[in-house]
Amino acid sequence: MNRQQIELFFATLKAANPTPQTELEYTTVFELLAAVLLSAQATDVSVNKATRKLFPVASTPQAILDLGLEGLESYIKTIGLYRSKARHLMETCRILVERHGGEVPSTREALEALPGVGRKTANVVLNVAFGQPTMAVDTHIFRVSNRTGLAPGKTPLAVEQQLEKRVPAAYAVDSHHWLILHGRYVCLARKPRCPQCAVSAYCDFKEKTRA
Repeated sequence: MNRQQIELFFATLKAANPTPQTELEYTTVFELLAAVLLSAQATDVSVNKATRKLFPVASTPQAILDLGLEGLESYIKTIGLYRSKARHLMETCRILVERHGGEVPSTREALEALPGVGRKTANVVLNVAFGQPTMAVDTHIFRVSNRTGLAPGKTPLAVEQQLEKRVPAAYAVDSHHWLILHGRYVCLARKPRCPQCAVSAYCDFKEKTRA
């Protein structure tokens, strides 16, 4: 994709959805961090189902600690890898209370120092909670970036770096939401919905599906 195609690609996505949002449900920065941590290798739907019960009972680091490990597990056991995620979340809560006054830090270094928080999770929190133009490359963004020719790369980090170079500044903050939603509902893994795609005219994918 050339510069003009990229501009039209994002302008079209913005026109269709001016203020894209994460599909994870949260009301505070800590709830967002917890939800993203729990969402690794799990669907947003499954995480929301669990946190709708968890957050009304425990929505702060201290409240999670007060639940205890078994108590936390009882709320999130429907999520994949719940045992390891429970341990990571408990340890993260302990660090937030002891080192950050119970608040979620706003720097990549501090976020990535938390158990279970990798680069992608940190990027989501920095983007959604703090409005930074970070690119959280999940399987959807990786696929869309490579398939369309927007930001080709062999690894998530390579795609992230390409996106940072190629996405126009005007679209940078919201771009990762648009790409996730596009990959989740239109540019599907097995059979992309090219006939219904609003940006297919700007896409380099040669084997477009037909109606």
